[in-house]
Formats: sequence, structure tokens, C-alpha cells
Amino acid sequence: MLAAQRRDLLLERLRTDGRVIAKDLAAELDLSEDSIRRDLRDLAAAGLCQRVYGGALPVSPAIVDYGARRDVEVSGKQRVAAVAAELVAPGSTAIIDGGTTALAVVRALPLDLRATVVTHSPTVASALADHQAVDVYLIGGRLFKHSMVSCGAAAVEAARGLHADVFLLGVTGVHPEAGLTTGDADEAAMKRALARQAADTYVLASSEKIGAASRFSVLPLTEVAGVITDASADNPTVRELGVPVIHAP
Repeated sequence: MLAAQRRDLLLERLRTDGRVIAKDLAAELDLSEDSIRRDLRDLAAAGLCQRVYGGALPVSPAIVDYGARRDVEVSGKQRVAAVAAELVAPGSTAIIDGGTTALAVVRALPLDLRATVVTHSPTVASALADHQAVDVYLIGGRLFKHSMVSCGAAAVEAARGLHADVFLLGVTGVHPEAGLTTGDADEAAMKRALARQAADTYVLASSEKIGAASRFSVLPLTEVAGVITDASADNPTVRELGVPVIHAP
């Protein structure tokens, strides 16, 4: 089998099985494990998979920049957002992450809601301008333009003074083995810092993020209260998550 044929096969297995285990595929094709690993390195360098210990996982389409993400799975994000908005109870304090799904959550909040929202996203903060009874606290720091959120030491330090009822967390990958992941190390650190300040953390996970992985770990799934997704309850990866799943209709 030619190298190009092997890589096509690897991509097909990632699509259908949701993972590639280098040892198993090498045995199936009667090839050396090193050959499979080289192919996976090439695919990862091209942005076509995310390498993990022992093999690879599908790469998340949500790692593209903020402008491009606005057109990815729009209806799924809206369904997830509608469910997530119900978790922001009147009188509560909610931390809302950045990203396009988080922005959809804000748009799904009732205009007469009385609550406090803390965010490190200037786009999320500005979207709350018409919510007259919502107190908005914007965390400052270095602006990470890829996701339009504040990150860095100053932002993490500011987060330490917070105490919230709920954190609506955005990630680019949700996988039973890799956990919750995102594409930038500083952004991952900021998300962890915010999660530590909330009583409950819920993951905003439209279907394209389920079964995918990115380079940097945010949290293990065991540290969140639940995952909100529009992915089918019959999705095998959803069934493997091992945490409460709230299905968005």
C-alpha cells in the first residue's frame, strides 16, 4: 500500500471510528508501527488529526479563528445555547466563556433577566448591553484575537477574586479519553482558572466538538457537572463520556 493510500485510510478510520490506534492498525495492515506513526505525524502537521498517546483523534473544526467559527454548526450552537441559557438563574452569578456558542447563549438570555455575568470576552460583554438588569463584569488582560478573549497572567489573577454559581465553558474538543481540550495553552489556563471559581461547570459542546481533540488540555471530564450537546443520544462517543449529558433538542 502506497503512503498516500495509507493516509487516506487513516483519515477514513478517523471519520468512521473516531480514533486510530497505531499498534492495531499496523497489525491489520502488516506494517511496522513506525510507518503508521510517521503517517500520523504527517497528517498532524497538515492539521488533519490530533496525535495522542498510541495513535490519533479527529482534529476539531472549532480551532479555526473566531470569524470562521461563526459559520460552523450555527443551528447546533443555537440549540445548545438555548439550553445553557436556562442554567443562568435569576439572581445568580454566571461566568460565560468566550466564543461563538457563548455569544449565542447571551442572545438566548431573557432581556428582563436579573443576574450577574462575568466574562473575559469583550464580544460577550458588549452583547449584554440591552440586558438592563444584568450586571456585567469584564475581565481584562492580553486579548487573544483568535477567540476574542482576554488571557494571560493579569486575567488569571483577576479570576481568583470571583465566586460564581455556574460557569458555561467553551472548548474545541470533547473526548472520553482526551477530555476537554482547546487549541491554545494560555486560553486553556484561563478556562481552568475560571472553572475553579464556579460551583458548577457545564460544557457547551455542539456536535462537531464531540469526539474531537485539540492540542491543550483544559479539564478532565470528571471535573464538570455536565455536557450540553445537540449530538444524538445514540452517538457512541456521547455514551462514553461518563458524565451527565444534557441533550439540546
